[in-house]
Amino acid sequence: MSSPFEASLTCLQGWCAGQSPTPEDYQQLASEILADPQQAQAFGITAFNVLDEVQRRSQIFPAIYPQVWKLCQDMGFPDQNQVIRTLWILWLPLTLQLVAERQKLERPIVQGILGGQGSGKTTLTAVIRLILEHLNYTSVGFSLDDLYKSYVQRQQLQQQDPRLIWRGPPGTHDVEIGVELLDGLRQPKRRKPVIVPRFDKSAWGGAGDKAPPEMIDPVDVVLFEGWFVGVRPIDPREFDQAPPPIITPEDRRFAWDMNDRLMEYVPLWHRLDRLMILYPVDYRFSKQWRMEAEHKMKAQGKEGMSDEELEQFVEYFWRSLHPDLFIRPLISNSILTDLVVEINADHTVGRIYQPG
Repeated sequence: MSSPFEASLTCLQGWCAGQSPTPEDYQQLASEILADPQQAQAFGITAFNVLDEVQRRSQIFPAIYPQVWKLCQDMGFPDQNQVIRTLWILWLPLTLQLVAERQKLERPIVQGILGGQGSGKTTLTAVIRLILEHLNYTSVGFSLDDLYKSYVQRQQLQQQDPRLIWRGPPGTHDVEIGVELLDGLRQPKRRKPVIVPRFDKSAWGGAGDKAPPEMIDPVDVVLFEGWFVGVRPIDPREFDQAPPPIITPEDRRFAWDMNDRLMEYVPLWHRLDRLMILYPVDYRFSKQWRMEAEHKMKAQGKEGMSDEELEQFVEYFWRSLHPDLFIRPLISNSILTDLVVEINADHTVGRIYQPG
């Protein structure tokens, strides 16, 4: 953990232990926020409003921390100090920002969350929903995975294109259902329940299939996450000098075709009000994280992929939508992206900033 946060951590630990915030705490935390201008700007914080922001967070932090800490423990996030830090610098200010945007829009807000495996999408979504509930705002979380076509449809798709050996790449989702869902959720005065599709990854021996949908009442905040949520098609000439594992002419053809299929998803991305990216400082961390998860799973006696199978699995997705080609441009695009959160090798939060 970076040294500038040490004094602030002491303040926050005291609050967690039941101590009341002091004026000195407020000043210390305000100074720490302003010491990172990029992060402050990302959440609209200036020298003029920083004390108001600290007081706003301080009213929520002690009350919500026990629930967040329990949730993180249940989800395998065991570092207490890291939970305190992430709650203070990311989860809490992001949730308050969503609440402010919801009030400004006067209709439900759709927050897109782009991130690969191990980047923290699931934890982020769960914690935001917990804080929103505490603030008396309703929410729903769903994934790009929930929009998968049925098992039968994907089998038919694979017969048409044998290169689609795994679910996940563009073309394996029912985009029309996603558009209808977001259109329904975004309506300002909707009174009827909305049908949210769900997906069962364990069906058909792990091939997965549609699960019974969920009926939800109108909500204030929609959290829509996935490994290529918000990703747009790129200039096909980029594939002429593509990074590995896009090596052979067949690899480039596959990447080219996946790029074409991304066009189908653009209407879905148009329904996003905001897009944030959980961005590993090195995209290759996703392979390392997946390998760690597989080893942990096998150590518990469950079935898992061999290292060689895992290598092929991860590189298949890099060939379909390579992070350097498709995600890197988004982290500097202030029109399409609202927030970038860098993720370090140990899954901790690094820089937080707005593109541009």
